[in-house]
Amino acid sequence: MTQNITATVTPFETYEGHDIFEYTLTNAHGVSLSTLNYGALIYKILVPTKAGGFDNLVLNFPKARDYAQSPTYLCMAVGRTAGRISQGKVIIDGKTVQLPTNEGPTTLHGGPHGFSKAVWSGSIITQAGQPAIAFHRLQQGSVDGYPGDLDVSITYTLSADDTITITFAGTATETSLFNPTVHTYFNLGTKDDIFDHDLQVNASQYLELDSVNAPTGKFLDVANTAFDFQKGANLGQAIDALKDTPHQGLDDLFKVTPNTTIATLSDPTNGRFIDVTSDRNGLVVYTANTMNPAEKFIKTNGVGKPYLGVALEAQNLPDTTKNPQFGDETIPADETVTHTISYQLHY
Repeated sequence: MTQNITATVTPFETYEGHDIFEYTLTNAHGVSLSTLNYGALIYKILVPTKAGGFDNLVLNFPKARDYAQSPTYLCMAVGRTAGRISQGKVIIDGKTVQLPTNEGPTTLHGGPHGFSKAVWSGSIITQAGQPAIAFHRLQQGSVDGYPGDLDVSITYTLSADDTITITFAGTATETSLFNPTVHTYFNLGTKDDIFDHDLQVNASQYLELDSVNAPTGKFLDVANTAFDFQKGANLGQAIDALKDTPHQGLDDLFKVTPNTTIATLSDPTNGRFIDVTSDRNGLVVYTANTMNPAEKFIKTNGVGKPYLGVALEAQNLPDTTKNPQFGDETIPADETVTHTISYQLHY
């Protein structure tokens, strides 16, 4: 199959003295992936329509400031650790380390100085003979409060068969934590909600959460609950079943099998679907239950509303230093650790 992947870099804007650029990969089918070096975020995933145009499959904002000021982590890279760490406390080499907290008593998505808050160094590189988008930065422990400095890169590729692959690579100067993701919000249709979408998740268990949404350490069975997506389920019906819960929808962690297709999101109204694969054991499904009306989403001409998209956050189950049954999100000193996520697009 002919590859013919092309790459472009265009100025996006200047934000707080930083030059923000849009990096785009396009394949021979006309599918394209656009990213920004602010937050190393996914800005657009465009697929061709039958009418000859293009639809964007992810939510986005018009300005870097909108991303910076929003609490949604909209399609942004998050790290060093995705998810919630209870009390901001981790145990590394037998010692308790207090991380900065940014959601009450909790460290969320890397804390107040995580990946999403950074302007990354971006470039187009050649990988396996094709262009790729590479973001790089030195995440300093003196700034984000994690042990050691982390040399980290995030590489995006687009294949001829419409697969987007995200590769994270990190090397730390001390034993630390490395469990990043991209907080991608999908909406595969033209409507301003995801009630028509179906979701299939290869998970028989999900995590029990405490009153501040941090994991308790206990696994719960999905069978006979609104969290059972093993055979696929309609998101609108699932949200309706959860409307009287504190979340009023999904904001939950599922235990999945690494190195498999962990989830498939589909829109039966147009036949589009996305297969998500990951090399780690966790998936957060968040149905955008709370969205400030002031959020300037391009899809809704500058208005925020609940359930506008669904975030699929592939990661290791979080807070592993206190919950070893969740796996291991530590990174040994001076060793490079890599993680991958891929989205296979069907349209």
